[in-house]
Amino acid sequence: MKIWVDADACPNVIKDILFKAADKRKIHTIFVANQFIRTPPSPFLSSVQVGAGFDVADNQIVKDMAAGDLVITADIPLAAEVVEKQGWALNPRGEFYTKENIQQRLTMRNFMEEMRSTGQVSGGPPPLNLKDRQAFANELDKFISQNGGR
Repeated sequence: MKIWVDADACPNVIKDILFKAADKRKIHTIFVANQFIRTPPSPFLSSVQVGAGFDVADNQIVKDMAAGDLVITADIPLAAEVVEKQGWALNPRGEFYTKENIQQRLTMRNFMEEMRSTGQVSGGPPPLNLKDRQAFANELDKFISQNGGR
């Protein structure tokens, strides 16, 4: 199992949790982004810089991941592709996207995008708080423990 990170929009506090977990649990974790992502020296951490453009990093993750891999992303369309490819998708707030909830999440995302485009709603989700970070760390640890991490 590998962990893939949609790193362009991944909060730094979540990256820090992933850096520590990869090293401690000896799980290869790959950060994919349009920009260079600096990772601490570790045989379990790497980064892939892809070209600029819409969904370039997402497409690279879907192309390179395998069934059973974990993808860290808040991007719901990417999560849908990961789930379709029999991977696992976890967002930075510690919520898994699953076969059971992904269609509902896509519908809500599309609805909110339409509302924003008409000016009826502005802004996005609130910033991550301590509870979100803890939920992410707990779900990540539980997933790694159940799926072959040391």
